[in-house]
Amino acid sequence: MSNREIANLFNLLADLMTLHEENPFKIRSYSNAYIQLRKLETPVGDMSDEEISQVKGIGKAIRSKIAEILETGKMSTLEEYKTKTPPGIQDMVGIKGLGPKKIRQLWKELEIESVGELLYACNENRLISLSGFGLKTQDDIKKKIGYFLQSKGKFLFGRIEAEAKDIFQFVKVKFPWSDISFTGAFRRRDPVLSRIDIIVSGGNPAEVFDNETLILDSQEKQTFSGKTEKGTPVTIHACEPEEFGSKLFKTTGTRAFLEAFLKTAQASDFTGLKTEQEVFEKAGTPYIQPELRETAEIIEKANTGLPALVDEKDIRSVLHSHTTYSDGLHSLREMAEEARDLGYEYIGITDHSKTAFYANGLSEERVAEQMAEIDELNQELAPFKIFKGIESDILYDGTLDYAPEVLEKFDFIIASIHSQLKMDKEKATSRLIAAIENPYTTILGHPTSRLLLSREGYPIDHKKVIDACAEKGVILELNANPIRLDVDYTWIPYAVEKGVKISVNPDAHSKEGIQHIKYGVFAARKGGLSPTMCFNSLNLAEFEEFLRNRRKQF
Repeated sequence: MSNREIANLFNLLADLMTLHEENPFKIRSYSNAYIQLRKLETPVGDMSDEEISQVKGIGKAIRSKIAEILETGKMSTLEEYKTKTPPGIQDMVGIKGLGPKKIRQLWKELEIESVGELLYACNENRLISLSGFGLKTQDDIKKKIGYFLQSKGKFLFGRIEAEAKDIFQFVKVKFPWSDISFTGAFRRRDPVLSRIDIIVSGGNPAEVFDNETLILDSQEKQTFSGKTEKGTPVTIHACEPEEFGSKLFKTTGTRAFLEAFLKTAQASDFTGLKTEQEVFEKAGTPYIQPELRETAEIIEKANTGLPALVDEKDIRSVLHSHTTYSDGLHSLREMAEEARDLGYEYIGITDHSKTAFYANGLSEERVAEQMAEIDELNQELAPFKIFKGIESDILYDGTLDYAPEVLEKFDFIIASIHSQLKMDKEKATSRLIAAIENPYTTILGHPTSRLLLSREGYPIDHKKVIDACAEKGVILELNANPIRLDVDYTWIPYAVEKGVKISVNPDAHSKEGIQHIKYGVFAARKGGLSPTMCFNSLNLAEFEEFLRNRRKQF
């Protein structure tokens, strides 16, 4: 084990002890050991105990720990602190520039226990209220988290989309005469990616590498792999112009899809075709959108007829948004005007409810205050309309956190779980079903509370939850925040089969957050969602009719 690796163990020990507010003198000694060991030119494993003792700040206790590491590869004291520190907190320690004292504050005051939860807390502006933080610090932490996640080799689609478009444009400038397209998982718009794939015809991709924008790592036949200056992996596939369609098709779908396609196709030779449409025509199979090319089953469905997929232009409303009344960055007026200016017909304001104290949830008095402001704005902004909603916390027993006489005042209610997430499948499922059975619940929000690349979310029996939604006429949310994308798109077909509509909601905590809707649409398309089964494709009159019919059940 190198000096640097041994030093890093002492540094981690110092950080974990700081998290637990241990003896500051011991912490300082371990931090000093980290500094001194990194300075040594001779490998500590080649030094005698006497030589090590001559190193400033390396006393008997430190030497014994070094000996233990050299013998076993571990340090028992460090292992003890790892055992009592949540794994997600240990991950947070690995984020450069986020010190253990700040991590402890986030852990103890906001109950954040993972990198994903921290990123989501940043998106919900929960850090700005903490002592010693603020908007600038929050933005800085978001950037640090981005670098941390990149180092893990997995990327959220929404986090690398802008960079991918920059690389695409860079390649396009290099080969203006070529056919160019995204391909692979990026073209399928998978929520989580390991790289960006691009296909280019009639050019040598090696020419775009070895510069500040892209650095070539490897080359195999017509495949060129490298990294951007930010470290994001990029693969460029080359082909001749006349085979662009064939190559694009073969590099887009998953292996399972491609193998099934070749088995069921009426022809087996798909080389030398200029467009993808020619591939499908030659196979005798209806065209399948790239987002759907995940499984073998989609081919059979295509042969019996696939519905048109929902598009961004089909979305008429913003039905999950937060304002400065709770934890949003912008005022009620600003959120409404932004939605209107983006072309939406109406917005549902759904600030956090009173149990969400960490998000400045609304008391009954503040609910009345917000409703009065909505009434005033509706007179001013008509025909655009603001609906009175709330994101009501689902309590541990499945009840909502307002009395019925308060709940009935809202136009609609999103019921969501935000706390007490550690439960088994039976309890999690029964908790959600209890909330669904509440007659005031309109939409079930982010049903598993998962955070991609960080928190799996609590286990639920999706079929039972969806069946309950079908029975009670409750809408299922597809939370469009690229960190969530919950409900997972793979459950959309079952929901549609049961007649449960999907609401693509941005969970916007700022004006910019409204634009997260597009990531929800991407996921919805992967689930085969049609405009008719998308709840917020209802126009204003249709939505008002839905609410009138819903209220008759109270």
